[in-house]
Amino acid sequence: MPRTTLLARALSGVLILALAPAVAAEDDPRELDRVTVSASTSRVPYSEAALPNTITVIDRVQLEQQLAITQDLSQVLANLIPSFTPSRQKLTNSGETLRGRKPLYLVDGIPQSTPLREGGRDGHTIDPAMIERIEVIHGANALQGVGASGGIINIITRRAPREDGAVVQHVSLGASTALPREDDSTGWRASWLLGTRRGAFDFVGGASYAREGLYYDGDGRAIAVNDVQGDLMDASSRGLFAKAGWTLDADRRLQLTANHYRLQGDNDYSTVDGNVATGQLATSRRGGLPGEGPRNRSTSLALDYADADLAGGSLSAQLYWVDFAALYGGSYWGDFWRDGRDPNWFDQSQNVSEKLGAKMAWSRGELFGLPLRATLGLDLARDTTRQELVRAGLDWVPETTYESVSPFLQAEWRVADRLLLTGGLRHERGRLDVDDYTTIPANAGGSRFVQGGSPRTSELLPNVGAVWEATPALKLYASYAEGYTVADIGRVLRAITQPNQRVDALVDLSPVIADNREVGIDYDDGTWQAHLAYYRSDSDFGARLAFDTATQTYNVVRERTEIEGVEANAAWAFMPTGRIGVAYAGTHARYDSNGDDRVDSDLPGINVSPDRATAYWTQAWTPAFSTRLQASRALDREFDRRGVTVAHFDGYTTVDLQARVGLPVGALTVGIENLLGAQYVTYYSQSTPRNDTFVAGRGRVLTLAWTHAF
Repeated sequence: MPRTTLLARALSGVLILALAPAVAAEDDPRELDRVTVSASTSRVPYSEAALPNTITVIDRVQLEQQLAITQDLSQVLANLIPSFTPSRQKLTNSGETLRGRKPLYLVDGIPQSTPLREGGRDGHTIDPAMIERIEVIHGANALQGVGASGGIINIITRRAPREDGAVVQHVSLGASTALPREDDSTGWRASWLLGTRRGAFDFVGGASYAREGLYYDGDGRAIAVNDVQGDLMDASSRGLFAKAGWTLDADRRLQLTANHYRLQGDNDYSTVDGNVATGQLATSRRGGLPGEGPRNRSTSLALDYADADLAGGSLSAQLYWVDFAALYGGSYWGDFWRDGRDPNWFDQSQNVSEKLGAKMAWSRGELFGLPLRATLGLDLARDTTRQELVRAGLDWVPETTYESVSPFLQAEWRVADRLLLTGGLRHERGRLDVDDYTTIPANAGGSRFVQGGSPRTSELLPNVGAVWEATPALKLYASYAEGYTVADIGRVLRAITQPNQRVDALVDLSPVIADNREVGIDYDDGTWQAHLAYYRSDSDFGARLAFDTATQTYNVVRERTEIEGVEANAAWAFMPTGRIGVAYAGTHARYDSNGDDRVDSDLPGINVSPDRATAYWTQAWTPAFSTRLQASRALDREFDRRGVTVAHFDGYTTVDLQARVGLPVGALTVGIENLLGAQYVTYYSQSTPRNDTFVAGRGRVLTLAWTHAF
């Protein structure tokens, strides 16, 4: 898509926003002025509108509306953020991007992503029942360090009640099934939460359990489970969560948070391959593969300390530990050992990652008697990751440790009542340690000895921005920021087939720096609300995932990439109890396919989202009865490689309905996903076609849940 076309869409978006309806701020998923983004997301305390970026805040009300329809957090994000790729509806979120790049997932500021061996499992590390809200910063930035080339998705956990002496419990029981009903499609879930506050102490904790049945498409056929990457269907999950706080005095607080989540595939079904050439979809058959079903297991601890009056400023500090393991389904490797001992070797791999880190930020306003706020911070991180083959007892990816020391400075200067300037620097210093290792014998050419090494990186990442509040309702902003991440190092290290290689000499291990430029406009008068943003994100040395047909795996290809796009939404509170809204996101993403430093081909679908439009209508009919009707349209797209169409996506439309009915005890929520029963092939399946993952999306699904707070 030429840039002029994108600009034309941006201008047409202005007209749309001028004419279309907007939602009151308290119910819109994008609240820029009315919501204080948490310090764990912004790293700048007290900053409501100081970030010159597009920001989405999904509050608890909106989250409950979406969870009444689906328990897939990726689907929740896609329903409310058009620039987020449509969910694959699988345990893996590989290929799900934000503005064409991989976002960094956080839970209360704790990184969940594993960039050293990107396994696509970072979107499923906490049970949705334990979530208070989700904060999303769109676009590359260095606020949180490694991994945020596409933005930040920070999941904020539940909080204790505010009133002293209060004890609150929340119980939820739910079930879902395909419509028309299939016996093996039924799933159910239950959760319990307890929150209390006693003087200086507060506590919130809970437990959850869920089991999902088999998914069916709009034509009533069983959807294929993903044997290797894992699935949300035919799976069980359980979660434990606890957060204890101690208010030391009026200014100081100490908090300890623990989270454990495990999602385990039941391995009751396996895939029957489809046929992309004939349009035959993959499906499921009874009987699992050898070994265990794919699994996610995540355990984390965080200790937070806050002091609102330290040396005239405020301090926030966090220590965290994360233990994560992602088990993948097995596959047959043929003569794995290359000695004939087992010509049909079966094995499955597991990513194991441990993170230790510390975050500190001290902020002070009114410096030198000026309307100037400065924030000084330091981030320390150590990520140790490996990928093992469970049965063989070998490391497919050797143990790899990345250590970083990252000081930063961020400043806000209110030049006038209506003009705010922001700017900052982050110095990312990292070291990657890999010992000598030997690749697995199944690789082409057999095992290869690789000399280890300790590559180092040092990057200075700037950001600048301006926010002009033209009127109390109208705001314009512009920004430039650089995001930093490492390529999927594990894919590089495990794929070495040439002899005499050294880790220090592998150019593919150099970092990915994404430059993000954005201009935007926001309007909010309490009844009408509108947002329009244009962005451009470039990487001189990006990291594209490319499918290798010979090995049936994805490899990292380092090439120049350029991404630009527009985001627009508008809404209207047409009455105190009714709101309607529309949104659109369009992306144009290209890469250099022949090494001449000029982009000439479209990024494939695993790297970029389709253009999408969404609409919704929320209505409170009575104090006890409310509904939300929402629709999403993914637009057609062709993928060009130097003038030749190499893939095509046929768009589709889905409609969802949610209702909440107050009962004498508790409330009943009813959700119908894909209300019209549309039959469609998922975006990933069409844009990245493979016989084993060529699947349809979910058909009509009914979900019922009873909730009660007491």
